[in-house]
Amino acid sequence: MAAVVVVATRLLRGSGCWSRSRLRFGPSAYRRFSSGGAYPNIPLSSPLPGVPKPVFATVDGQEKFETKVTTLDNGLHVASQNKFGQFCTVGILINSGSRYEAKYLSGIAHFLEKLAFSSTARFDSKDEILLTLEKHGGICDCQTSRDTTMYAVSADSKGLDTVVGLLADVVLQPRLTDEEVEMTRMAVQFELEDLNLRPDPEPLLTEMIHEAAYRENTVGLHRFCPTENIAKINREVLHSYLRNYYTPDRMVLAGVGVEHEHLVDCARKYLLGVQPAWGSAEAVDVDRSVAQYTGGIAKLERDMSNVSLGPTPIPELTHIMVGLESCSFLEDDFIPFAVWNMMMGGGGSFSAGGPGKGMFSRLYLNVLNRHHWMYNATSYHHSYEDTGLLCIHASADPRQVREMVEIITKEFILMGGTVDAVELERAKTQLTSMLMMNLESRPVIFEDVGRQVLATRSRKLPHELCTLIRNVKPEDVKRVASKMLRGKPAVAALGDLTDLPTYEHIQSALSSKDGRLPRTYRLFR
Repeated sequence: MAAVVVVATRLLRGSGCWSRSRLRFGPSAYRRFSSGGAYPNIPLSSPLPGVPKPVFATVDGQEKFETKVTTLDNGLHVASQNKFGQFCTVGILINSGSRYEAKYLSGIAHFLEKLAFSSTARFDSKDEILLTLEKHGGICDCQTSRDTTMYAVSADSKGLDTVVGLLADVVLQPRLTDEEVEMTRMAVQFELEDLNLRPDPEPLLTEMIHEAAYRENTVGLHRFCPTENIAKINREVLHSYLRNYYTPDRMVLAGVGVEHEHLVDCARKYLLGVQPAWGSAEAVDVDRSVAQYTGGIAKLERDMSNVSLGPTPIPELTHIMVGLESCSFLEDDFIPFAVWNMMMGGGGSFSAGGPGKGMFSRLYLNVLNRHHWMYNATSYHHSYEDTGLLCIHASADPRQVREMVEIITKEFILMGGTVDAVELERAKTQLTSMLMMNLESRPVIFEDVGRQVLATRSRKLPHELCTLIRNVKPEDVKRVASKMLRGKPAVAALGDLTDLPTYEHIQSALSSKDGRLPRTYRLFR
């Protein structure tokens, strides 16, 4: 009862305040509603009187900021894409990576990735570099792939001059002290151990499928440093590699969210006429080898029963990857192959799915939905300047390896058959959506600009790529699939391989009409 009295008293006090307000300000203090008689009754479908006519933005699908490219006197390319915002992403991309290590100790690119943003001629330590970037709200990163090395910084656009100067110093003036090299050896050793122990086998299988597909050449060379080379790589070995591959004609300075002329001025200031730490000797031993697809098999027998222990351990699985040669990203067939990869789709059996997550792709509908014992079936497309590799990764219990391989070979063969118009349109829409959503991110735009200019000295804009995707016909997908099936397969296998079919049997299945493995007969079971 007391509570009710308190509430009532507060309400009365409130109404009293409202009454005093009304007396103080008069009738004009009320809010007049449009439904009242003071305003004309105008429907929402009609323009308001006295209000200027609105001007709406138009969407024509065109990129408003073109990619600008300038070539400096030393051969270095400067590429930029303007983008609204306070921050920018700037970096240097180099035609350098594990594919160029045929004449060197394998693992140099891996070492250089770990040594990035260490001490330089102007900065005494990595901490000093990070403190300089922090003044402009910046972060830095270095990534190496088989054919590209990328040094990148995201920071406030006002600090562009500082950022380009820092990048030039990191790329051309690294100290590579004995202490830093020794720390890198430890980091590389740890990463190799982690690679072999982690439950997710995808990085290791990707390494193996490239090794099988391009036997001892270009993109088939080890991306990670072999254990036996860790102690052999030193400052002299690194300098001999840098002298040949860190040259201006093999570099692109790319920026997103910056003015092109300002970026060019910074490039001339810090990257023109600079003598690198390894001397000014010209490159004399550059590897210009073209990738030679060989096909083949790479196997690694391993006990996978205790990969992930705990309350819910991962069951023992055998992992298989079957691949075929596709094409380079410079060829016209690259887009049909990308659509093909999207049609195959796939994922893990416990993926959170939905229409936008590939649940209607072939590997979901035909494989994961029909075979409950399959833990994974995913399509991947690796594309380079002179070749490409399209592969399917599958995982299952070791006792069902043979059946799993046959299911994958059947899916490859089916792609060379009839292509349904509805699934093709779905794959094209999903590919376009994925492309445009990724290009909302500034670092992704930076990488796209840098890689395209590095390879072709120009850039195809998103609306051009969307047009190419829309123009893919069912006969294009069938044609590239049939062309791909005429080549030799590449196979990578990890785990208990007791029931793995022979390479010859897998090759025979991919050459047949139905994708079936040849029958085998045993005298004793």
